[in-house]
Amino acid sequence: MRVRLGVLDQSPVISGHSPANAIAETVSLARLAEELGYHRYWLAEHHAIAALADPCPEILVCRVASATSRIRVGTGGVLLPYYSPLKIAETFRMLEALFPGRIDLGLGRAPGGDPRTALALMDGRFEGADRVPQQVQDLVGFLDRALPAGHPFAEVKAQPAGDTAPEVWLLGSSDYSGALAAQLGLRFAFAHFISAHGGSAVARAYREQFQPSAREPRSWSLVCVFVICAKTRDEAERLATSIDLRRLHMARGIDAPVPTYEEARAYRYSPQERAYIEQQRARLVHGDPGEVRDKLMELKEGFSADELMVITITGDYESRRTSYRLVAEAFAASQDV
Repeated sequence: MRVRLGVLDQSPVISGHSPANAIAETVSLARLAEELGYHRYWLAEHHAIAALADPCPEILVCRVASATSRIRVGTGGVLLPYYSPLKIAETFRMLEALFPGRIDLGLGRAPGGDPRTALALMDGRFEGADRVPQQVQDLVGFLDRALPAGHPFAEVKAQPAGDTAPEVWLLGSSDYSGALAAQLGLRFAFAHFISAHGGSAVARAYREQFQPSAREPRSWSLVCVFVICAKTRDEAERLATSIDLRRLHMARGIDAPVPTYEEARAYRYSPQERAYIEQQRARLVHGDPGEVRDKLMELKEGFSADELMVITITGDYESRRTSYRLVAEAFAASQDV
């Protein structure tokens, strides 16, 4: 594909299925994504959420990379506040040694779960994201053996050493990560599927303020979009009802698997709930292949993004696979003309 497409997979647990099923579906979908010509496949980190099965994407990266042969595999992302920069550097240097030239390290600063879980992960001492700028600088320094001479850990070497290193991306849905990525000369991924408004301004500021670095001579960005693609718009609308109810569950603090279409169809929305889910539709691109392709290209141009990334969750795994296939085919067909 001339337009680079990627996949963000949150390993959704659909009602009636187990987390083990969700992980198996992730591996299967990654193989399909490679066959379809997708450029990247990212795994997301979430904790203690019934609808999302992956709390440790660095392990799943290894499984997905071993099940594929060409597609880049990475994290979207590792939640940096929980971890030591050196430990992340060691983990991803190991992944790079196993799969050279194929590993992406996407970094986020959100807790990826509720406050109680965040405290439990940090043994009762979660400090939030205040240290993220220094953590990112230390992590890149460990990866590249480039910590400044006066750094207290300058002589510490992250192993295994090698001639290549993972790509480093900062992920965000606000101006914070974009500004930090520009300041440090790193790649930037904007989560349109989280925040549908203001992203183009964040992307523009990232490009304008970008400071070239040893890693990146120029700015490089992608926009990640929630997509449901089906053969017809009516079918895409039907499939979207599952994510409508899932988003209502999230807003109401209901910890449950992703609803099936049948469960979503049976739910009776109050007028206030209906208004809420209509508002949330701004974070969704759905329709037939041509409609989805055109909307994605409009977003790509609006963000001046170098790449597109797609996240799809529906109420059954087969329609999720079909959506990714139709998106890939739509872009391939448009570029063959």
